[in-house]
Amino acid sequence: MATHKLLLLPGDGIGPEVMGEVKRLIDWLNSAGIAKFETDTGLVGGSAYDAHKVSISEGDMAKALAADAIIFGAVGGPKWDAVPYEVRPEAGLLRLRKDLALFANLRPAVCYPALADASSLKREAVEGLDIVIVRELTGGVYFGEPKTITDLGNGQKRAIDTQVYDTYEIERIGRVAFELARKRNNKVTSMEKRNVMKSGVLWNEVMTQVQKREYPDVTLEHQLADSGGMMLVKAPKQFDVIVTDNLFGDMLSDIAAMLTGSLGMLPSASLGEVDVKSKKRKALYEPVHGSAPDIAGKGLANPIAMISSFGMALRYSFDMGALADKVDAAIAAVLASGLRTADIKSEGTTAASTTQMGEAILKELQKLHA
Repeated sequence: MATHKLLLLPGDGIGPEVMGEVKRLIDWLNSAGIAKFETDTGLVGGSAYDAHKVSISEGDMAKALAADAIIFGAVGGPKWDAVPYEVRPEAGLLRLRKDLALFANLRPAVCYPALADASSLKREAVEGLDIVIVRELTGGVYFGEPKTITDLGNGQKRAIDTQVYDTYEIERIGRVAFELARKRNNKVTSMEKRNVMKSGVLWNEVMTQVQKREYPDVTLEHQLADSGGMMLVKAPKQFDVIVTDNLFGDMLSDIAAMLTGSLGMLPSASLGEVDVKSKKRKALYEPVHGSAPDIAGKGLANPIAMISSFGMALRYSFDMGALADKVDAAIAAVLASGLRTADIKSEGTTAASTTQMGEAILKELQKLHA
């Protein structure tokens, strides 16, 4: 049995609490002989700043580069609002994405039947929802240069952020979306703003070319990102795989998150390119939710997104799709039983702490694997 190297980066706020539930699951997989994971733990974000005055140390970056996958919690909080911009907690995550060349972000939005009424939309709009947003992660306006604030004098300043995309960046994220669609419902919707942005014109052109040249069997639709956002909250089930750039992907995936009822429910995967020789790819898995400092340490955090993120690691990094399916089924079974953390609690359901929810999911997984 192959040994897989995992780097756990719990981060700040509720990160360590939800990571604890993933660690519980990993320990069981190891002890039951189902898989063999070797884990190491590092600091990132505010916790790294407190220890080293940087958002991630060189030592922990070295561990990240050597790992088969990184499981990431959350970073940030008011405590670090005044630290220098270049060492802010979020800079640690951005460096990981950049140095590991994690260009493809996958964010599923799945509405579990038991939570259809927790969405802000009507049950019929979201029941059975299962979509994936594929976001380009290392290009666009977040990384483009120049990125400056210039003092113009007379109390005036000018801020510049640059939206930049090259053909190859659009091609490779397109291929991720089309390959994913082939395993789902064979439909991709590409979203950009070609009506007002030159980068959108190129994005539209390249996606069209890649589909015609390499994926003629996959249906490709184009939609402006603003109307796409509107349709996500009007009729989300019309979509299957949505592919978009860094900026619009950031916003659209958060919109999709709320369709499911809570940010605490959604996982994500950030993937690099497959190495030609090893056939492996760098990867980082993290819940979509933030560090939620207001509830940190109170046992209120929902660990489902963190556990689901580990499930994505099983699927995309370790070729354990059947086990990942069982993790998903265990979560669905616990939710169907009526157990709820505070963020998804409703009348007639049973309140659970972070630990109680994690324990319940593990027990269901053990039943499914018996």
